Amino acid sequence: MKILIRQAMIADPHATFNGQVKDILIEDGIITQIADKITGKADHEIISDQIIVSPGWVDIFAHACDPGFEYKETLATMSSAAAAGGFTQVFALADNKPVTDNKAQVEYIRLGSQCLPASIHPIGTITKGKEGQTLAEMYDMRNSGAVAFSDGLQPVQSPGLLLKALQYVKAFDGVLIQMPIDKSIGAGGLMNEGIVSTKLGLPGLPALAEELIIKRDIDLVRYTGSKLHITGISTAKSVALINDAKKEGLHITCSVTPYHLFFCDEDLQSYDTNLKVNPPLRTRDDMMALRAAVKNGQIDCIASHHIPQDWDHKTCEFEYAAYGMLGLQTVLPALLESVDGLSNDQIIALLSTNARNIFGLTQTHIQEGTQAELTIFSTKKSGKLTKEILKSKSNNSAFLDREMKGVVMATIHKGQLHQP
Repeated sequence: MKILIRQAMIADPHATFNGQVKDILIEDGIITQIADKITGKADHEIISDQIIVSPGWVDIFAHACDPGFEYKETLATMSSAAAAGGFTQVFALADNKPVTDNKAQVEYIRLGSQCLPASIHPIGTITKGKEGQTLAEMYDMRNSGAVAFSDGLQPVQSPGLLLKALQYVKAFDGVLIQMPIDKSIGAGGLMNEGIVSTKLGLPGLPALAEELIIKRDIDLVRYTGSKLHITGISTAKSVALINDAKKEGLHITCSVTPYHLFFCDEDLQSYDTNLKVNPPLRTRDDMMALRAAVKNGQIDCIASHHIPQDWDHKTCEFEYAAYGMLGLQTVLPALLESVDGLSNDQIIALLSTNARNIFGLTQTHIQEGTQAELTIFSTKKSGKLTKEILKSKSNNSAFLDREMKGVVMATIHKGQLHQP
């Protein structure tokens, strides 16, 4: 199959034609020609004004809900949502039923996603059953295809156990992923603790619950010399703590969600349950600090934290609503609307190359003779996510029907063209 992309700006810092507008011909999944103008016909042509082509994007934190919660999402629907959002690779959380804590469950996800629009990489648990008691069989899971290890939405609380896990994964240069939540502080908190929570009469979850566990985990990484990725950071102090650890030379990286960049706790005054997320939306000052950290390169990746929830778990009183929001199809527009003036190179670093470096994925470049794993998008065009074009099985998104700049045109992966 031949695919011809006409007059696209190449956004790949490692490509010869980075920053130049070219035609790109792809034949049977291989980039065969890059030139000012390519004549001839192709099976598919992509022609549009102001389009950009980059290496395929990577999302490192999304919940497929499969197996066990297929009424919320499946491997197939999450992969379709990922491709529609511009992602060619996506990491699947272990928060399933049964949880992904052994090689059989890793292989279920890996093999079950082989023919889907986006490749799905399973994240194995750190502890057996995700119960925080004993270490899971991480070495076996790694050999079966686990890309990283995390207890996902229930992060490891025991410092002694996390210390053992950090030491264990050093044997194969593995990476642990932690959400920064100390569950012993602010238990029962529904939103950020502050002026807004007091006005709304909702129990608060203090920023301290996040910052204490980040301090603890930094100390553990300092002791072990292992690799740790902290995802979903939400406060200005969290950014500062991680930035200081990086300056010290520790192997710590971090990611932020699009909705922590776009919303703050003031937006909860409507009691919109789609904005009930964990970690919670913080203050406006925190939100602005996160935006600045993205702009100046202190944030390594944007992670969707795509958490599907069915109608029953969101259409109820705020107190009883489940945590989480969809994210895969709105990463680009939420990022562009939140952070002004990002260069193409910055966007690609946040959405592709940094994640590939951190987790040891194969780098892909826009060069003749290479495998085509591409995302085609526009930062100028505007669009909106509606229920009609939503690929996820659930629809718990606060971005629905909101006009925003940033549109994904297509992805090319495994020789196939996928268009939303």
